[in-house]
Amino acid sequence: MSLPESNLAELALSIKRWGVELGFAEIRITDIDLSHAEAGLRAWLDAGMHGEMDYMAAHGMLRARPAELVPGTVRVISARMNYLPREAESGGEVDGAEDWRGRELRRLADPGAAVISVYARGRDYHKVLRARLQQLADKVKAEIGEFGYRVFTDSAPLMELPLAEKAGLGWRGKHTLLLSRTAGSMFFMGEFLVDLPLPVDPPTGAHCGQCSACIDVCPTQAILGPGRLDARRCVSYLTIELKSAIPLDMRPLIGNRVYGCDDCQTACPWNKFAQRAVLPDFDERHGLGDASMVELFAWSEEEFNRKMEGSPIRRIGHERWLRNLAVGLGNAAAAGARGDAAIVAALTARREHPSALVREHVEWALACHAEGPATGV
Repeated sequence: MSLPESNLAELALSIKRWGVELGFAEIRITDIDLSHAEAGLRAWLDAGMHGEMDYMAAHGMLRARPAELVPGTVRVISARMNYLPREAESGGEVDGAEDWRGRELRRLADPGAAVISVYARGRDYHKVLRARLQQLADKVKAEIGEFGYRVFTDSAPLMELPLAEKAGLGWRGKHTLLLSRTAGSMFFMGEFLVDLPLPVDPPTGAHCGQCSACIDVCPTQAILGPGRLDARRCVSYLTIELKSAIPLDMRPLIGNRVYGCDDCQTACPWNKFAQRAVLPDFDERHGLGDASMVELFAWSEEEFNRKMEGSPIRRIGHERWLRNLAVGLGNAAAAGARGDAAIVAALTARREHPSALVREHVEWALACHAEGPATGV
């Protein structure tokens, strides 16, 4: 489709306005040239840092070539949507409410608490963002007629972070996540690939300075240096992407993080500006922000599937859910709850589980509690 330049500029402004009306925090536009990112992607894959995420290597350089993914693409509309649950305060204490980062640190220090990444406590972001991006596409279509496009939310071989950085949504922090001066990093991103030569937005500069808080706090030292992440050591990879047994040397480092990890984000000074979600979809469900590991470990497969319906957590399945919780329950021993009666009873109840993966992690956890003085009895 061919539109006059003035019409394209006006359309770009309308797209940004419609995006905000649909719940996005910000919309920016960039071209599709990611040639600068290819060398880093190739080196990361060659080093095997993607671990068992075979799809990363399978798609190779396609991730850096949007026009090969969707022929005809000339622009990428990059969108971000805040996900910090609406009941969580973004910075400091407001009306006596605890700062969200303080709450997360308190949970990490509680040996019985099940720490689940903030983003995963509500509805599956894939469905929410994809539906909203489609609504945005429908608005464009109503305005100009048929045009070529596709919408994505972490659902295609696309380097969304370099695209978002190039579009000016923020900069890549030393932990490799995108950072915004006005919103930290607690947001999701989605892309809208179009064949319209819309005017592009300028990138923003980097503002991490000499700070190394994210590198220093990483429990498994997965951040090897600024912008260098070994996914094989990342707690999010170990508890979500890894399908096999969690390596023995990694288990004690995971602590009570049973699905994902927010440590690098919690430590980041820019997240004092994290913004709460405007959509109810990201509100915490089933008490996941306050649940204990013993409570969640008791869920049957039927309960897990029913309660996690519409949640990103459901994708790992009940077996890996139990695997992760067993590791957390085992780590409770070194965190001051060795021999705790409720924990030992919960683990013992799963000792004969049909899954060899679950049984192996349960035995490891029970062994953690077998030494030293008992508590909670």
